[in-house]
Amino acid sequence: MEGGQNGLAFVDWVIIACYASGTLGLGYYYSRRQQSTDEYFTGGGHMNPTLIGFSLFATLLSTISYLSGPGEAIAKGPTGMLTMLAIPVIYVVVGYGLIPLYMRRHVTSTYELLEERLGVGIRLLGATQFIVLRLVWMSLLIYLSGEAMAVILGVGDEWIPVIVFTTGFVAVVYTSLGGLRAVVITDFVQTILMLGGALLVILMVSVDQGGFSWFPTTWQDNWDHQPLFSFDPGVRISVLGLILYSTIWYICTCGGDQTVVQRFMATSDAAAARRALRTQLLVAAVIGTALSVVGFALLGYFKVHGDGLPEGIGIATNADKIFPYFISFHLPAGVSGLVVAAMFAAAMSSVDSGVNSICAVVTSDFLDRFRRQPLTERAHVRVARWLAFGIGTIVVFGSSFMEHVPGNITAVTAKTTNLLVTPIFGLFFFALFVPFARPVGVVAGAICGIVTAVLIAFSGLIFGMNPETGEDPISFMWISPSALLINLVVGTLVSLAIRKYERTMSP
Repeated sequence: MEGGQNGLAFVDWVIIACYASGTLGLGYYYSRRQQSTDEYFTGGGHMNPTLIGFSLFATLLSTISYLSGPGEAIAKGPTGMLTMLAIPVIYVVVGYGLIPLYMRRHVTSTYELLEERLGVGIRLLGATQFIVLRLVWMSLLIYLSGEAMAVILGVGDEWIPVIVFTTGFVAVVYTSLGGLRAVVITDFVQTILMLGGALLVILMVSVDQGGFSWFPTTWQDNWDHQPLFSFDPGVRISVLGLILYSTIWYICTCGGDQTVVQRFMATSDAAAARRALRTQLLVAAVIGTALSVVGFALLGYFKVHGDGLPEGIGIATNADKIFPYFISFHLPAGVSGLVVAAMFAAAMSSVDSGVNSICAVVTSDFLDRFRRQPLTERAHVRVARWLAFGIGTIVVFGSSFMEHVPGNITAVTAKTTNLLVTPIFGLFFFALFVPFARPVGVVAGAICGIVTAVLIAFSGLIFGMNPETGEDPISFMWISPSALLINLVVGTLVSLAIRKYERTMSP
């Protein structure tokens, strides 16, 4: 199986250009149909649940996951696939515990729900944390996308800013024009491209190997030890620990992230929102499995073609770069273009969602909340579009700092984007389920949760790397569980203390 040894062929560039042009055209088409902010941010509240489910998936699975799935399977083994065991728990907790509560009110910004119970301060705290979270998330994913595309194009790292700018520009333009409807439709197309790209790679390797001999039937020498469970915090991954980590991350994201809740609000009722959630979890299981199998296929391929990897990229080191290198130099012309378009799609699917959601939060939680004279519907949409371009500029600038975070894609993602996932959800937990919660207690819990997440995420930089393994002394796997536990315990204890003080002071 031979590809263009100088990178992408002309036909590949044509495919990529057609895809980018198509998304821009879709944004322009829906821009002519925008009549209100409700239409711009929630699609009118009656969008197809299946399409919303695909959009949910594309929002949460970006180029980060598209690269880290195969890379993790190549370098670390199949343990990551076991996170799918968490799906039933996630569906029950989110579908029947959270969605009915959220769908009782049709809101543009999720954080409006916090003000009713805990006041405007907590609402603004949640909105601010979300904005920071998504800005960091988008900066990270387009940097990693640029890094992967540089490998595919066979160019140096100095071209990464150019690639980052192009990706961000296309995503911001069609998002700012078309609103949520353009985002959801393009997310659907992007999901199909992601799955198609993964299946094409598996097919091409199978053709090259004359079957499925590449599929590993024994534990590979380069895979590290991954126990069922370990009390050693330095163990990078254990089976039960990874399932717990994934469960908490998913529930917290679905319960506190505007990009997710905004899509629930785009459906008609709680039953429709649950159908969207079912679709999202099913698609995540299918594509997650496919990406892990891609990793196995590439592992088998390069064990046969041992001389096919350049210096600096290996099965045990820099495994995250094997997938993009294979796309560029070992796939036929045309097929490479389709898979690159899938990677491009994965990047834009998270950028478009983040941009649209941040615009919704800024306009609802800040501009509308404090502006004396409300904006007209037309002015609302116009402001949101300008905000989109401002957000895109911040993201492109912020991406230049992401190279300084150590670790592979999986670890880097956990070390950055997970710092605020559980503290944001903690605000909703106290607002919805703790009747005695007090704002001071909630803030104290959030601060302690964030500090805990930072100490674990950057334990290697703070306390020194493990001299034996070269890894962080505390695994990224403990970020979400530990931060959530500390957050809820501190918030509850402080709220109880304040309530007791209030009772003693009351006449």
